[in-house]
Amino acid sequence: MPLSANNPSKRTWLKVPEGSDFPIQNIPFGVFLTRDDVITIGTRIGDTAIDLGALHQLGYFDGIDLTDDLFLQDSLNDFIADGRKTWRLVRNRISDIFLDSNPALRDHSDHRSTVLFGLNEIEMQLPVDVGDYTDFYASKEHATNVGTLFRDPENALLPNWLHIPIGYHGRSSSIVPSGTAIRRPHGQVAPKDGNGPGFGPTKLLDFELEMAFITTAANDLGKPIPIAEAAEYIFGLVLFNDWSARDIQGWEYVPLGPFLGKNFASTISPWIVTLDALESFKVSGPSQDPKPLPYLQQDGAQNYDINLLASIQPKSGPETMVCHSNFKYMYWSMAQQLAHHTINGCNIRSGDMMGSGTISGPTPESYGSMLELSWKGQRPLTLKDGSTRTFINDGDTVIMRGYCQNDEVRIGFGDCTGEVLPARAL
Repeated sequence: MPLSANNPSKRTWLKVPEGSDFPIQNIPFGVFLTRDDVITIGTRIGDTAIDLGALHQLGYFDGIDLTDDLFLQDSLNDFIADGRKTWRLVRNRISDIFLDSNPALRDHSDHRSTVLFGLNEIEMQLPVDVGDYTDFYASKEHATNVGTLFRDPENALLPNWLHIPIGYHGRSSSIVPSGTAIRRPHGQVAPKDGNGPGFGPTKLLDFELEMAFITTAANDLGKPIPIAEAAEYIFGLVLFNDWSARDIQGWEYVPLGPFLGKNFASTISPWIVTLDALESFKVSGPSQDPKPLPYLQQDGAQNYDINLLASIQPKSGPETMVCHSNFKYMYWSMAQQLAHHTINGCNIRSGDMMGSGTISGPTPESYGSMLELSWKGQRPLTLKDGSTRTFINDGDTVIMRGYCQNDEVRIGFGDCTGEVLPARAL
């Protein structure tokens, strides 16, 4: 089925600001609460939110086999479960409806007033009901930096890292949409001077610049997904901040891995950008040596050229960009991650989420966490207001952004933000 929605020459009758992340070629999907306190599935063009439930009820999706209530739900799970054919048909139809030469909705004022909303008239919700969440550790630069900091440069990567996409099972209940404030967590930290472990609010609160992909129902229990078919089961991508308490994590992660140091909060951007919208930004990933086992060997370009930015904004100060990375640096691609996740027969469901792990690049300004940027606190960063940071302070807002851009079109993800609140009194 052709991706007609991707045509860079298309123009819309809606107003789209210059440099917007959401031109008519994007057409992401999300869930929002309208001014009438109705939750609906929608999309966005420019700064206009579009109620897909209302569009469907008004007959604009006639000819596409959709259930009557598909867009009248509080999550995208059922829509995602319908599969890639439905996603493409719907996305192509939305593109046609808002094409500058199509008068059907453009010239129907009553329908427009029902379907269209300003961003100040809606409240974004979590786009999917995340049943399961896995976080990978798939950036070679990040893994090398962390291994260097906690072990030594000669043994930075553990022996298995170059052979399998390392991952762990995260906590889906604490995934929240952008704009949700994050409370500084309590926990145990490593003993000092031979005494017992300490306890209290984390002193080493960190962000992790990641992306996450959302899956559709993919396989029966016991049946792996071949790597050549993996992309068919990936709906799209969101920005992802997997908040981390480094001091709590450092005490607890041996031998079983992350737990309370990470499960207190994870923030995602609310609009899911489809893989179809990103098709023209596919690139080859890093060379893999040694060659992966056959089930992890992939053909063609499987990474995506997505610029990733992270900033810190103090409570009463300007925003300072502290990191500029790129999704193309991922050593293990999404297809490899999904193929590995299921090689043992693990079944994947609609709305499951797979985090990439921190995405660090080859230069210090592309490191995707404060742990690396400050080199475990040894190199404080100076913000625009003159204050310094080794980790994240109370009152700071972490802002993540991501976008692809070429000579014809820009496709972006919007913002992924979270303000840090002081720890609760216990």
